[in-house]
Amino acid sequence: MSQPSSARIGALLAFVLGACAHAPKLSTAEEIRSAAESFHEHIRWRDFHAAAELLVPERRELFEQALKVRGDERDLSISDYELEKVRISPDGKSAAVTSRLSWTRLPSVSEKTELVTSEFILRDGSWLISRQQGGPFALELGKELPTAQAAGPR
Repeated sequence: MSQPSSARIGALLAFVLGACAHAPKLSTAEEIRSAAESFHEHIRWRDFHAAAELLVPERRELFEQALKVRGDERDLSISDYELEKVRISPDGKSAAVTSRLSWTRLPSVSEKTELVTSEFILRDGSWLISRQQGGPFALELGKELPTAQAAGPR
């Protein structure tokens, strides 16, 4: 058996590295959908700390406090969700995701299903939830942020 030449190894290495460098980039809609999917999966599996990381920083403390006060780690159960629609602003810096969310919060045994609108903004290259209307977190995430806070640093 002959040893492969360094030219062949170099060509193979260049091909592999080139293929990795040209991996397709996600579209904006796919990035937003992925962020929304991550948030929903985290809350579904009660990983609220990870879910909080997908909120704008100025929402995180109130979100985590509300979870503790209500006992959501014990009492909130997300049974199902479905992402329905992604709408991106014309400037591409904000978006709204509509989802259908089903949950139960003890002591109630009745399941609630509601349309939830999550408003996302692009901050430092990441899509973060700035506001959420409807659903189990409407009280702490539903209020509009002041314009300066909502815009945040770019």
